Amino acid sequence: MSLDKATVAKVANLARIRIEEDDLEPMAAELNNILGWVEQLAEVDTENVEPMTSVAEMRLRWREDVVSDGGYVEDIVANAPSGEDGYFGVPKVIE
Repeated sequence: MSLDKATVAKVANLARIRIEEDDLEPMAAELNNILGWVEQLAEVDTENVEPMTSVAEMRLRWREDVVSDGGYVEDIVANAPSGEDGYFGVPKVIE
């Protein structure tokens, strides 16, 4: 894929980036180089490569998935200007 000055100007306009007229040609060349590198990456055979999250072998620590209220209801509601039965009290809003 090759970008020309008109395409670069259109993309810059869509991205709300101001590029001077004399900077369009160098920007087009730079973007064409970047797109060339992306095309090279698409040619790499990754068929037998396992997905990874890091270059170092790491295992995530697992914990038991338990649903709880956190046990801090009283402490949290104590910071509220008004609270009742473990809930925040808020003023009534009517529009």
